[in-house]
Amino acid sequence: MDAYRLVFVNGRFDAGLSSSLPDEVVRFSAAGSEQQAVIREHLNSIADQHKHLFAALNSSWLDEGVLLHVQANQRLDKPVYIVHATDTLSAEVVNARLLVVLESGAEAEVLEHFFTMRDQDKGWINATTELVLKANASLSHHRINLESEQSLHTGGVHVSLAADSRMQGFTLATGSRLKRIDYHVFHQGCGSDLQLNGIYLPRNNQRIDYHTNVEHCVPHCTTTEVFRGVMSDSAKAVFNGRIHIHKDAQKTLAQLSNRNLLTSDRAQINTKPELEIYADDVRCAHGATVSQLNDEALFYLTSRGISEAEARVMLSFGFVNELVENLTLEPLKVWLRPRLAKLFGRMGN
Repeated sequence: MDAYRLVFVNGRFDAGLSSSLPDEVVRFSAAGSEQQAVIREHLNSIADQHKHLFAALNSSWLDEGVLLHVQANQRLDKPVYIVHATDTLSAEVVNARLLVVLESGAEAEVLEHFFTMRDQDKGWINATTELVLKANASLSHHRINLESEQSLHTGGVHVSLAADSRMQGFTLATGSRLKRIDYHVFHQGCGSDLQLNGIYLPRNNQRIDYHTNVEHCVPHCTTTEVFRGVMSDSAKAVFNGRIHIHKDAQKTLAQLSNRNLLTSDRAQINTKPELEIYADDVRCAHGATVSQLNDEALFYLTSRGISEAEARVMLSFGFVNELVENLTLEPLKVWLRPRLAKLFGRMGN
């Protein structure tokens, strides 16, 4: 991918694997006086340290972070690609921090990629992301978690949306020993828009928890949230999605959908979509489904010469493919397709 790349290995910046960076992107340790002022103003401004334990823990252990600051009415010409690679067989703790501040009318694309070098890696990554979008700003934010089965990950994405700002969010995660990812989004200006899509794919004995909370604090804002999960073997997943419509948030349009596919009779999903509404002039909907692979579809495919294993892969991939195809970051879409097909092939074994 043609992008501005920052690579961290076990939490330490690797200049040799990273690319040259524009003025808009800087590590906290290398920030100038003006950038330090931006960091002081906005760091922990959304992630409430009293409410979010892991965000507070991240701040207390913070050695390094990344600031993306785009000036008013400017557009970053390439995506920012932040790589967090873990290569440790011990229970080492790695903190990752990202602060994005888009001034009025600014635009940017960001990809955060978390992965482990080896299947036996046992490290713990505690990652906190804060996204500040001012009036009419636009951000495309992608978060990919592909750590090993033995690893731990606690992550939080905290978002502030000002008037007429727009955020497209995408998150994809495989399971691990424990993986907990939270999204906290605040509509704080009229006309802001959130589109958040997510995919979770635990297998074996993995576990993954997704918790999302969207606060509609003002009128005329929209939220579209779609999460889909495929669980296999003895994997367990949790999805808790909450949309809170405050008293003054009239003319809100909000939709929340969570669909789940169990490919094994031992897999489990606990899903809880929530709408909490205190305004009377809104359009809101939410729903959740849990299903298994369709026997008729399996029979149809196998009757046309496709093996049962291949048919299961096709149906599982098709369950999440719509969200992959909607990705705005084309290189990520191309990169994900074969990897997901390979993952579903392993799920079917």
